[in-house]
This record gives sequence, structure tokens and C-alpha cells, in this order.
Amino acid sequence: MQTSSVPGRRLYLTLLVIIVVSLLASITMAESTGEASSEAKVHIIYTEKPTDDEEPKDYHLRTLSSALGSEEAAKDALIYSYKEAASGFSAKLTPEQVVEISKQPGVIQVVPSQTYQLHKPVGAGFKLT
Repeated sequence: MQTSSVPGRRLYLTLLVIIVVSLLASITMAESTGEASSEAKVHIIYTEKPTDDEEPKDYHLRTLSSALGSEEAAKDALIYSYKEAASGFSAKLTPEQVVEISKQPGVIQVVPSQTYQLHKPVGAGFKLT
């Protein structure tokens, strides 16, 4: 009697695993299309150069404050002010904030920040010195 229940038990466990995996996949897809889209991510905001009498960081905070509604929110979002090779700053922004900052005078371009991974060369005898 026990031997006949083993195939039934295997079928039950297989179906249970399929259901659990399906539920986990549904939850993961729902999270990736829902709340994650409004998550703040780092963006690079290229701006015109500030006037001679204004410090770049002050100009960047003023521009960011206009889009975010307060200087405190701008200070919290600002990550870095670029002032040598380019004029701009990096900030953590939601998609809605990206739209707002893009409308600000002096903002040239807003792009998502990207991290690139260096690949190690493959091959026998190749040495880094």
C-alpha cells in the first residue's frame, strides 16, 4: 500500500514546487514593474556653466532645489558637483524628478549613471605588470 502512494506523493510535490516557483516569479515580475519604477536612482545632470560670481555647487543646488521643491531635498539628493571637465552634478532622482529637472533652465541633459565592469583578459601567458 505504501508503494502506490509514492508516485502520488511525487506528483503532489512536483505540483507544489511548480506552484511555488510560479508564485515567486509573479511576485518578482510585479515588483520589478511596479514600485521599482519610482525608485530613486543616480543620474548625471549636465548643466550650463554658472556665471562667474556663483560657485558651481551653489548653482547646482539652486537648480536641483527648483525641481525638488526645497533646498533640504536638494542637499539630500546631491551626490557630487562636477566643475573641472564638465559642468553638472550627480543626484539620486526618481523618474518624476528626472522629468522636473529636465525642464529647468540651464539643464542640458540628464542621463542615468552607469557602472562599467572591466574584463580580465583571458589567455595563457598574459600578465599584468
